[in-house]
Amino acid sequence: QVQLQESGPGLVAPSQTLSLTCTVSGDSITTTNYYWSWIRQPPGKGLEWMGAIGYAGSRYFSPSLKSRTSISRDTSKNQFSLQLSSVTPEDTAVYYCVRKSATPRGFDYWGQGTQVTVSS
Repeated sequence: QVQLQESGPGLVAPSQTLSLTCTVSGDSITTTNYYWSWIRQPPGKGLEWMGAIGYAGSRYFSPSLKSRTSISRDTSKNQFSLQLSSVTPEDTAVYYCVRKSATPRGFDYWGQGTQVTVSS
């Protein structure tokens, strides 16, 4: 059973950097044809794909967030991380880490999500 678990601060001050880590169990983040993604959902809005890191380490970003987003991984810990810089209250959301298959299964395993609030 694949499990993903987000961790990180629940409160971030405006203009600071939001940092989250996803710990994966039941699969390796280097398994071929899987992409490890970050998706968020602001209150009252739909899901927004932010970016991903692939099994070989390639990175992909949403054009609207690319200038503020960084995704990295630690294969020894089977973790991948998100950093979002210069946050504003509009970045308040539930943040999910998600596994995406290159097959039509698509987004097949989700973390439970973690609430991040941007406020002073």
